[in-house]
Amino acid sequence: MSERSQAHGPATGRPETMGTRGMVATSHYLASAAGLGILQERGSAADALIAANATLCVVYPHMSGLGGDLFAQTWDPGKGQVMALNGSGRSGERVTIDAYRAQKWDEIQPRGPLAANTVPGVVSAWWELHQRHGKLDWQRLFEPAIRYAEEGFPISPKFRDYITEYADTLRQYDTTAAIYLPGGHAPRAGSMFRQGDLAQSLRQVAGNGVDGFYRGELAQRIVRGLQQAGGLLTEDDFASHTSDWVEPLRTTYKGYEVTELPPNTQGIAALMILNLLAEHGLEGIAEGSADYYHLMTEATKLAFADRDQWVTDPTTVDIPYDRLLAKQYAAQRMRRIDMQRARPPDAVEPGLGRPAAHAAAGGDTVYMAAVDDDGLAVSLIQSVYFEFGSAFVPEGTGILLQNRGSFFQLDPEHPNALAPRKRTFHTIIPAMALQEGKPALLFGTMGGEGQPQTQAAMLTRMVDYGYNVQEAIEAPRWLYGRTWGDESRSLKLEGRIPDGVATELKRRGHDVSMVEDWSQTMGHAQAIWIDREEGVLRGGADPRGEGMAMGF
Repeated sequence: MSERSQAHGPATGRPETMGTRGMVATSHYLASAAGLGILQERGSAADALIAANATLCVVYPHMSGLGGDLFAQTWDPGKGQVMALNGSGRSGERVTIDAYRAQKWDEIQPRGPLAANTVPGVVSAWWELHQRHGKLDWQRLFEPAIRYAEEGFPISPKFRDYITEYADTLRQYDTTAAIYLPGGHAPRAGSMFRQGDLAQSLRQVAGNGVDGFYRGELAQRIVRGLQQAGGLLTEDDFASHTSDWVEPLRTTYKGYEVTELPPNTQGIAALMILNLLAEHGLEGIAEGSADYYHLMTEATKLAFADRDQWVTDPTTVDIPYDRLLAKQYAAQRMRRIDMQRARPPDAVEPGLGRPAAHAAAGGDTVYMAAVDDDGLAVSLIQSVYFEFGSAFVPEGTGILLQNRGSFFQLDPEHPNALAPRKRTFHTIIPAMALQEGKPALLFGTMGGEGQPQTQAAMLTRMVDYGYNVQEAIEAPRWLYGRTWGDESRSLKLEGRIPDGVATELKRRGHDVSMVEDWSQTMGHAQAIWIDREEGVLRGGADPRGEGMAMGF
């Protein structure tokens, strides 16, 4: 039995899920079941996650959907390499700063048709994954999602609570309220939730592939609904959309090679945090101690300062990847960390370039991972940005459109300035860690600014402290930064973190706030550890959400 199969961390509320032939971990149990069924039919890991993600579009529409974006990393055992897929949409040809200035807006409002100003990228990304790695018929992958949309599924208490919390937002748009607030209020937990229009949209995608979303009847309905409500996207915006395979960014940590998506995502921030931690070293620092949280937070501040300066559409700026990810640069930046005193957020400047005002507020997302019997490994994340995205559903589609483009800035000098056919800054990052050139860990989480931090937590808890995958997910977490609605950055700690640790962090100058014990503010993480020594797949899912890891 390998060392990692032993429990080294805190007691967990659920065990690791173990299997030998296939594993899937997603944000919702019905999606995980859909993915597992595909794996058991000898579908690929890519097939499993397309089916799982399509199911999430139905059963978890406040966090995922046909109207959102997607990023993924795949490890192909035949080629022995990692490739990254950028499935984020670009702004429309008519989406300009002047168009919003004409509305007398100083910033893009986060809800409504004018917030839905980027083409959804998820269907195109699914198609690319299937073209390269699919084994089962495309239409088969959508059968669970169509069934749940048409016949319904029992609505969970957490989903009901989200609808209740955002009811005032949802009822601003008649097409949206008709779906989520039947009779004017949130459905009862346990009642069947049906989405007939969404079922028809899924059928269009299942029957016609990528063209079923970006050309033809469905694209026309989406664009017509947007434009009638004052939106800016056009049919040509949809028809011209593409997803792109790109080389991932990489760094090393304690014998592992960690890979992330390059900008327009914040994956580089996660790698910079790991470089800083490797430079300082966690030897002699107890997991869960004040020193641990302090070092993690201070490293995050430094990484975010550079992230905020550089992360945008890489076609619009020459990003110095090599310099930002150099170990020498991490050593230089590490000298700015005082282990006894927190640096004020407004005193942290980027090491390269000039300061830029650019804070990434949180959003809701679904992370999932799968490994199949052939060894294909896929790490995937998908989002509509804020809870329920733009909150706008074009009539007859059942599709909530994302509001990711509301993060564009109306300042033309800003790194993330709005411009036509441009990809905006993204927070969502699916991660992968390799050992001796083969994947060892697929991991990620929802949670905006928390994503690089939670990835650092999971990896260090497993690599440095010997936690198993479920222990690493369930251990108390922290979040430095802004969440949506916050005016400033603070250090949020889960209530399970001891009072003495919180008091010491306050003494060191951190702006500490405590949240509930299993706070959804910390995100919903999933992970799969590939134990090559034993030939066992070990999956974990976050009890903060409704996820589940399933294997066979």
